[in-house]
Amino acid sequence: MEVAVYQLHNFSISFFSSLLGGDVVSVKLDNSASGASVVAIDNKIEQAMDLVKNHLMYAVREEVEILKEQIKELAEKNNQLERENHLLKNLASPEQLEKFQSRIPTDVPLDNQSLPANTECKQLQMCGSGSAV
Repeated sequence: MEVAVYQLHNFSISFFSSLLGGDVVSVKLDNSASGASVVAIDNKIEQAMDLVKNHLMYAVREEVEILKEQIKELAEKNNQLERENHLLKNLASPEQLEKFQSRIPTDVPLDNQSLPANTECKQLQMCGSGSAV
């Protein structure tokens, strides 16, 4: 049992020392280990945990910034598609709109439909070589 504890402590010290960028500290654990060495190990473990926490917080902040940018881009794309949808509705004849609305399920309102612009354009039979914006 004592050998297993010794190996576990050596592994922990090696792992956390590598996280801290320092050399591997060898600590002999025996029945006469002083309280100071245990405190030193605890301090190293605490430093390593703080370092890991700081790296994780940095990574999370970076990911949040990326997601904020994606949200901004998606909101802009959504606004553009809503403007295109409004324009297509205004340009469509009543017969085309009636034909289009007959294809939409009745349990979903038209304004909340999330059809791609190409599909809507094809159903309205108004597309030429590209979308109208």
